[in-house]
Amino acid sequence: MIIKEVVNELIKGKTILYPTDTVWGLGCDATNVEAVQEIYKIKNREESKSLIVLVSSFEMLEQYVTVPHVAKEILEKAVKPTTIIYQNPKGIAKNIINKEDNTLAIRIAQDEFCKELIDTFAKPIVSTSANVSGNPTPKSFSEIEQSILDDVDYIVNLHQNKVSEKSSTILKLEGEKVIVIRE
Repeated sequence: MIIKEVVNELIKGKTILYPTDTVWGLGCDATNVEAVQEIYKIKNREESKSLIVLVSSFEMLEQYVTVPHVAKEILEKAVKPTTIIYQNPKGIAKNIINKEDNTLAIRIAQDEFCKELIDTFAKPIVSTSANVSGNPTPKSFSEIEQSILDDVDYIVNLHQNKVSEKSSTILKLEGEKVIVIRE
């Protein structure tokens, strides 16, 4: 039932606060420019700083980017949530894409709630840490700043006792070269 409620909010272009496979995240429809603008406003973040997008499967990933062989190998071996920065994304809100090099950071969700949410919505969703830009990333729901709670349209009432110590690993691909952005 909660999945339907959240999907209805995403369809309406609303922002959500939700538990991800890493930390609590701010999210929205990753194909909706206006919804993405709201995420930047909530975070007080410049649009020049790109956001992470979650997909539910490798098949969904391939709808938005060309996946190099090295990325397939990394994803098959990854034991923790791994975000990869891909070249030349398509079908995504333009204000998520890094304007300098036309790249997009995407992670295949590992969390069952996130996977089901994205599958039901049938589109990627934004996933950025639930903090004002420059402030520490909250490790639990209780650490989320009041301004975030006030500004987001919908708060998912699930796993609010969950504590997460780690954000995802972020890797950037340049041809076959892999650059570690965050471990």
